[in-house]
Amino acid sequence: MSAVVFIPARYASTRYPGKPLVDLTGATGQKKTLIQRAWEAAKGVSGIDRVYILTDDARIADASRGFGADVLMTSSDARNGSERCAEGLAQLDSDPDVIVNLQGDAPLTPHWFVEALVAAMTPGVQMATPVLKCDRETLTNFVTDRREGRVGGTTAVMRADNTALYFSKEVLPYVGDLQTPPQVWHHVGVYAYTPAALRAYAGWDEGPLERAEGLEQLRFLENGTPITCVPVEGRGRVFWELNNPVDVARIEEVLQRENIT
Repeated sequence: MSAVVFIPARYASTRYPGKPLVDLTGATGQKKTLIQRAWEAAKGVSGIDRVYILTDDARIADASRGFGADVLMTSSDARNGSERCAEGLAQLDSDPDVIVNLQGDAPLTPHWFVEALVAAMTPGVQMATPVLKCDRETLTNFVTDRREGRVGGTTAVMRADNTALYFSKEVLPYVGDLQTPPQVWHHVGVYAYTPAALRAYAGWDEGPLERAEGLEQLRFLENGTPITCVPVEGRGRVFWELNNPVDVARIEEVLQRENIT
């Protein structure tokens, strides 16, 4: 099965402008931009044919080419990463079997998350995304962010067959007590699509749930396309995305703890 990874990145983030070019300090004190660390995470995935950074910004493109990445320039009309990936797909000479959207703000994505995701793209699966059981540290960060008015990570609610019921930037289900919390699933910001599903996505209008939550994957659910959630194991690594400036310190702590240079 052929697979490519697209890393969509935009400079004009509402919550954190210029986020892809923010420096993150690794275990040896070396600084690398967020987009470079996301690219290095993608390059560490087995079974991937090519990795491309997709952007409409010359600053991100120049920085990416500077560390050796392949870059596809996309339009400023793309409203989210999936639309940007559809533009990237249109530039390829031939369709891969699977397109992986590894968001540029997720440099801590372990390679085994993406490998499990690609393996889940069996015949009949149109779109899939990983989910991770929240550990105490991550759940505390989720609840703290919401209590302090920050939008942090995303949670997923699933059926018994692991197809998605809903995704939200709220903590779902409700956590009333951190001492005895319910099981909360952290949605990992990686998607795999078939080319047909990605092209269909680009042709649909943004729906009210997607607009309210700011979550691109809800467009699939709003248009009746099932999403397969793939439970993955953290194996002791804390997964966290860079959504707000406060997350820089959180991610750098993990880089140092995991000896990631």
